Amino acid sequence: MGTAERINANTRQLPVIEIMDSTLRDGEQTNGVSFVPHEKLMIARMLLHGVNVDRIEVASARVSEGEKEAVSMICRYARNIGMLERVEVLGFVDGGLSIDWINDCGGKVINLLAKGSLKHCTHQLRKSPEEHLEDIKASLKYAEEKGIAVNLYLEDWSNGMKDSPEYVYQIMDALCNSGIKRFLLPDTLGVMNPLQVIEYFRKMIKRYPQCHFDFHAHNDYDLAVSNSLAAVLSGAKGLHVTVNGLGERCGNAPLASVQAILKDQFHARTNINEEQLNGISRLVEGYSGIAVAPNQPIVGENVFTQVAGVHADGDSKDKLYYNDLVPERFGRKREYALGKNSGKANIARNLEELGLELTPEQTKRVTQRITELGDKKEIVTQEDLPYIVSDVLKHDAPEDKVKLVSYVVSTAYGLKPGANVKVEINGKQYEAGATGDGQYDAFVKALRYIYKKYLGRTFPLLANYAVTIPPGGRTDALVQTVITWQHGQGVLRTRGLDADQTEAAIKATFKMLNIIENEQ
Repeated sequence: MGTAERINANTRQLPVIEIMDSTLRDGEQTNGVSFVPHEKLMIARMLLHGVNVDRIEVASARVSEGEKEAVSMICRYARNIGMLERVEVLGFVDGGLSIDWINDCGGKVINLLAKGSLKHCTHQLRKSPEEHLEDIKASLKYAEEKGIAVNLYLEDWSNGMKDSPEYVYQIMDALCNSGIKRFLLPDTLGVMNPLQVIEYFRKMIKRYPQCHFDFHAHNDYDLAVSNSLAAVLSGAKGLHVTVNGLGERCGNAPLASVQAILKDQFHARTNINEEQLNGISRLVEGYSGIAVAPNQPIVGENVFTQVAGVHADGDSKDKLYYNDLVPERFGRKREYALGKNSGKANIARNLEELGLELTPEQTKRVTQRITELGDKKEIVTQEDLPYIVSDVLKHDAPEDKVKLVSYVVSTAYGLKPGANVKVEINGKQYEAGATGDGQYDAFVKALRYIYKKYLGRTFPLLANYAVTIPPGGRTDALVQTVITWQHGQGVLRTRGLDADQTEAAIKATFKMLNIIENEQ
């Protein structure tokens, strides 16, 4: 039997793989990331109820009062929806202090951190393996008295298997029948490769076939996903991940990537709701302040965007450039970029989505114009297309149905920024004022008031706001503001360019309003 056949035979027999998300614990150890309690609750709710991960690790015990508040909130929520046993907290072999802390929060599961290498045991704890085992057993007994279930981390297990396997086996021999629900095997320093994961996991499973083993990967060598898959192929029953791969140093295995590869490449089963993966990525991106790379698999902004015209042409001919990662599967849609590499097929796709019909000659001229703009490194969006078409075909630019008549924005020390706005919508003028957290926020609140009071309409929600200036830009440089709007079930992305940031944002806003008005 060949290698591929052996892998396929193995994967057909795989049970449901448990996915434990550690974004709120290990992910929060990312440099500069700190979630406040209500943010932790929102992330936990979406992970449990939306994404449907099997378990979440939400904190380290005894960190702070704020952390205790967050864990208590999450435990109350999880209890109310019957999922309390899926909430876990990292705790320590500390004479029962961590267990008391978790119990006070209403938690029912501790992920007890023990030492998985002789070096850690003797140098960090300054204890013998026998002394460490006695301390662990005392914690297990106390947890049982408190009604707390125990999973056991073997910290630095990867180096333990490399340098002191006899120590690992000594710990496991003593604890494998002690009532521990899961043994969590971490590559704490991210030093393993897939071949080592396979070797060490098979040794553990052969020696302790009755035990449930999880694998916890770190990404120092960019092998977290590969190592996680190797663990599953070798018999691991659970994997630890984080949203967007957050985590200490280079991070952990990213949830979306692990899920997609498990399902598509190895036909493994999980309970993950894939349609929610993009949503949880955006939520964590917003709360953490850590931007997702545009080319991040599954959740990056560019991953479902075709740039080359030949790809768009192939997509229209029996989906020649499709793979199993169809964007709709993850709650997204395929886009066709506009720029110097677009080609007629990309242009045609975008025109079709906008409902614009052009002759082949007109499409050719529009393509040439977009190519010229791309050579100047100008960003061309789908929303720009009607204006480009009008310019190329020498028609008058579409008349704006929503016009800014006048506005005043102000800011002063000790006072909230304010805005007074007068707009014209379909020939009728409206005026309103508002205050906000910034000048643009006040401006939008004034507009929102006009749309609600005078037009009885919902104003689109601002989903993302990005500002860029040219590299090495000066204080008088042009500012490009790109705003993403949530409108009904769809998303609009508009941009404005100006020397003033607020003015650039206002231009992007009115472009969006005119697109919606033209749709209506």
